[in-house]
Amino acid sequence: MSYFVYVIGSLKNSRPKTYVGWTKDLNERLRKHNSGKGAKSTKGRKWKIIYHEIFNSKEKALKREYYLKKDRILRKELRDKI
Repeated sequence: MSYFVYVIGSLKNSRPKTYVGWTKDLNERLRKHNSGKGAKSTKGRKWKIIYHEIFNSKEKALKREYYLKKDRILRKELRDKI
């Protein structure tokens, strides 16, 4: 089974925002974020996947997700590309 760690980005009122998460099904998760059924902080925006990585274990994916949530430099670089 594959696990994905992803960064999605959105631009609303010229203000870029990113969100980091993990999932087993990347396309389904993006659909949920865009339909308002994803995380509370992602509601009301149109999201697109701007970065993702694939892992073969949930443990590795969760560790990487934790790291990416703290990596402000990478998230700023990705936000600048939205």
